[in-house]
Amino acid sequence: MRKPLDLLLLTVVRPRKVHRDGIHFQTFCYIDTVLAAYVGEEVTIRYDPRDLAEIQVYFRDKFLCRAICPELADKTVSLKDIIRARRRRKKELRETILQRKTLLESILEDAPDKIPNLESKRTETRPKKKHSLKLYRND
Repeated sequence: MRKPLDLLLLTVVRPRKVHRDGIHFQTFCYIDTVLAAYVGEEVTIRYDPRDLAEIQVYFRDKFLCRAICPELADKTVSLKDIIRARRRRKKELRETILQRKTLLESILEDAPDKIPNLESKRTETRPKKKHSLKLYRND
């Protein structure tokens, strides 16, 4: 049970919809038995950004329950940790794309005659546009 002072610190408020398997937030699913009666309803959640293991759920501005994420129940994962991990993953993906792009460019430079020129085929196969506006001799 949280102390009254802790409840005042839960300032981050987000609207969420209750699904059959719980409330989805920050790629995690939060569950509680009370939520079964509110499937499809819009609720407001409050959470501590330093600890995403549990969220406070409010329905029409009245406290409903404490929903817990089973994946994080025994751990303390902050929002900053999640954001850091996501940024690290994005950076890794960017580097992988860059490596593959440079590899492709080097292959294209080594054997340009083996790869057909796609742009010239595109221009050849395009039919000429006819004017959609009818023109007269005087125009």
